[in-house]
Amino acid sequence: MTATAQTQLDAAVLQHGDVTTGRLERLFSRLFLGLVYPQIWEDPVVDMEALELTADDNVVCIASGSCNLLSYLTAGPASVTAVDLSPAHVALGRLKLTAARSLPDHAAFYQFFGRADMASNEVLYDRYVRPQLDATTRLFWDARQPFRRRISVFSNGFYRHGLLGRFLSAVHLLARLGRVDFSGLLAARTLEEQQIYFDRKIAPLFDMWLVRKLAGFRASLFGLGIPPAQYDKLAADGHGDVLPVLRERVRKLMCDFPIRENYFAWQAFGRSYDPAPDGSLPPYLQAAKFDALRDHAERGRIVNRSLTDLLASEPDDSKSAYVLLDAQDWMNDTQLNALWTEITRTAVPGARVIFRTGGAADILHERVAADVLTRWIYDADASERGTTRDRSAIYGAFHLYRFKG
Repeated sequence: MTATAQTQLDAAVLQHGDVTTGRLERLFSRLFLGLVYPQIWEDPVVDMEALELTADDNVVCIASGSCNLLSYLTAGPASVTAVDLSPAHVALGRLKLTAARSLPDHAAFYQFFGRADMASNEVLYDRYVRPQLDATTRLFWDARQPFRRRISVFSNGFYRHGLLGRFLSAVHLLARLGRVDFSGLLAARTLEEQQIYFDRKIAPLFDMWLVRKLAGFRASLFGLGIPPAQYDKLAADGHGDVLPVLRERVRKLMCDFPIRENYFAWQAFGRSYDPAPDGSLPPYLQAAKFDALRDHAERGRIVNRSLTDLLASEPDDSKSAYVLLDAQDWMNDTQLNALWTEITRTAVPGARVIFRTGGAADILHERVAADVLTRWIYDADASERGTTRDRSAIYGAFHLYRFKG
């Protein structure tokens, strides 16, 4: 499985550029064999508003941390098929789907994936989830790393693990060096208080020599799942300097949404979900949506393949919603055209495609063949609305295309 996954990752990431870029891309590819995102960093609420899912929709998406896959299932579509090139992400998605079906109630499900830091989670796993897992996924979570089973990450702070978890730990270390305490942000009760906090506490950090130095390395954002090709797109929005782009993305994350309504900000700066009874959560973790998730969990599946490869095996006119995350930022023109050829072949009239880009510009024009792209309509209003409303705040833009048929 690992050898196949590495081959697929290399095909997705390696762009055959200069020697230095090639070395960075190979390093990034190998890091992606393990867990990168304990939580997906795209807002599934924005996704579902754009997709307007119904019981007739067959959805395909990229899984990442699978918060999107499970959240879409709460809307009751006919099916959701997720793909991911990381074996760890596939194992995480299958664990979540199985847990939704097998754990006794929402309290247990929330404890396992919402808290993800209690010793009794291993008991829940052994009693309810493990017997229902497929053999490959069970082997993954039972494997020892190096002294305890891998599933123990749900007993000692799962969201502090993976590349993203370690990246956020490094951010907190830098903040402490700058004498910044994020509790002031988490206690804010108005957007004005959040803006004042950013201006006084966070903005000066971007002037620190160490921060400026680190931001200049293309590998510095690997922890956010950003390969060299995507780093370059971010830097282009800052006229060659990624730092002002990062500053604005952090400002949006901290200031544009009430902190009590933004679980992305809580994960970034509180390293947990808001513990308040009415705290913000991804849809799949919300108590009011648990019954729907359980009822529809059988409609979800996740496979270790690329999206283009999966679609090539699907019949014509079979899919109505596509969620590409930011994967196209990684692609060269050949890969981009192969993907959109398969999307167009498998799409039903009225199908929707959503994706995000590291930069602000749409990346399809003058890259995807005209005879393919002209069959799609770009929804500028919905794209702008999604960009504004996306609480994760780290992307340059959200995009929605509709299929004319």
